Amino acid sequence: MRPADRVAVFGADTLVGAAIVRELQRLGLSPGLVPSAGLAQPGAAEAAFDRLRPDYVFLAAGESGGIEANRARPADLMLDNIYACCNVIRAALARPLKKLLYLASSCSYPRDCPQPMKEEYLFTGPLEPTNEAYATAKLAALVLCQACRAQHGSPFITAIPANPYGPGDDFDPQNAHVIPALIRRMDQAKRSRQPRVTIWGSGAPQREFIYAGDLASACLHVMDHYDSPQPINLGGGQTVSIAQLAAQIREVVDYPGELEFDRSKPDGMPVKALDAARLLALGWRPRVSLRQGLEQTYAWYLDAGRPDVAPPQRP
Repeated sequence: MRPADRVAVFGADTLVGAAIVRELQRLGLSPGLVPSAGLAQPGAAEAAFDRLRPDYVFLAAGESGGIEANRARPADLMLDNIYACCNVIRAALARPLKKLLYLASSCSYPRDCPQPMKEEYLFTGPLEPTNEAYATAKLAALVLCQACRAQHGSPFITAIPANPYGPGDDFDPQNAHVIPALIRRMDQAKRSRQPRVTIWGSGAPQREFIYAGDLASACLHVMDHYDSPQPINLGGGQTVSIAQLAAQIREVVDYPGELEFDRSKPDGMPVKALDAARLLALGWRPRVSLRQGLEQTYAWYLDAGRPDVAPPQRP
């Protein structure tokens, strides 16, 4: 990508989309911003393409959430992602793009996938039941990108990120993923002097997390250096158990109470870590450790005034 190129970020109001916008701006590019909300509606994607006429497209649209959101609203999440992502890809087919990067999800891998998860392990087994609907939508768009390349020669690529987090994350208790959910609950427990915080599940599941700024950097790197019908994992960060993660967040928040795990609640996928060999071979490396990222995320949360629901930070 060069300064004269027109770049559009579809889903610029999501955690990852906003981070991509900031990284593009840091490098002197002026991206066109398309919010995720509304892209599931007919004609919205076409209108955005006509307005922005992009050479490059980052597709980070689609609603997401943690276990509770996937349990309570699986149809909403699936429909929003299918329509939003497929509408953008369909509209891109009719435009002379240089490249489109679609961001899928690590939830797309089978529940009992060998670890770390290699790209060739996709479609080799059943999905994790707690996020099956959302993951199926993400897989549908992944296959659509491949089909567009096969039939039309479209310059579409797909990346699968590790679990992103960072400043601008969604702290809504109904939608939040594990890191913002635990930060919010421990901060509230600290201020109200609650003696303990209860955490869903056993604490044993392992997850790989990637700081949103690092993920944005990886997205730009593969946009410039990767071109294949096969997806590429965006990871290379630290894998920790939920119990270890909770302990680190307790230290960052300085919460003095106890942590207890409710084993009657679902754990989700037992292990979810990405094999990022393809990405690392392209010369990219993460810059922010998990501890640094947690500290920066908590600092952002405090700056936002500890709202009951902290909205995603807009670029």
